Amino acid sequence: MTDTVTYAVTHRTSYAYRSDVSTGYSLARLKPRATPSQACTSSDIAIDPPPTDRRDRVDHFGNQTTWFAVQQPHRRLDVTAVSSVVVRQDLPSPLRLDSPPPDEVRRWLATDRSATGLEARGFVLASPMLPSTPAVHAYAQGSFDPSRSVLDSSIDLMHRIHADVRYTPGATTIHTTPDEVLAHGRGVCQDLAHLFVACVRSHGLAGRYVSGYLETVPPPGQAKLVGVDASHAWASVFVPGHGWVDLDPTNDVWPAGRHITLAWGRDFSDVTPLKGVVASAGAGHELTVSVDVTRDVLPSQRR
Repeated sequence: MTDTVTYAVTHRTSYAYRSDVSTGYSLARLKPRATPSQACTSSDIAIDPPPTDRRDRVDHFGNQTTWFAVQQPHRRLDVTAVSSVVVRQDLPSPLRLDSPPPDEVRRWLATDRSATGLEARGFVLASPMLPSTPAVHAYAQGSFDPSRSVLDSSIDLMHRIHADVRYTPGATTIHTTPDEVLAHGRGVCQDLAHLFVACVRSHGLAGRYVSGYLETVPPPGQAKLVGVDASHAWASVFVPGHGWVDLDPTNDVWPAGRHITLAWGRDFSDVTPLKGVVASAGAGHELTVSVDVTRDVLPSQRR
């Protein structure tokens, strides 16, 4: 019997505008996706003011998206996503997986014509927020030894990034580059995930950026992970024969049981939880984001 835990996730986003907004168009990626290790059993997005138009679709990467338009004057926009997600707890450790060396993986990525191979190849190229740079390539070189397997190299890279980049909220912005993270040795989960993906790609391998959540309160006896007060981010490396293997350099762990996948793409720009444009006479707004992730209690356990 598969061991699972059901999580209740509430993601609240509020925009307070300094002047009236006459029209706003937004795109949300706030519905957790289905993966081999999780199932989203319910998800609802409440929007205030109510949108005059709203459409759900699946984007290029398979993420669930909601586009909506608010076409009435407003000074505040509140978007609350509430989801229930069942996550497997018995995933095999990547430490037990056999994998080929980087050279063999590069050849596979260059020649495989299957749907899986073609999809993975799209994550080898540089992306809008992750250009290829000499500094990133040189840093990654310390992990990607031809004599080691691609998975051993990736796990070593995760350990090194965790040791070399200190998790420091507020030290970076959404536009901070991997080169800047390397230079200053500080960042948040987005920065560490970006650096990991950039390093993987700099050596001709496929790296994917993953957005999601972490369990807010860990089970008894387990250490609390960092990055739990808002949405979290980690990374995946493609391993032929096994598919995408997730690794979390912020916490130096492989995601298993306490990570909830929301969306994935080439970098953060592909998975932004909520973005949009507004028509307003004045500029500026205040943004507030809060996330709660709790283990859902079965009705028989409630009092």
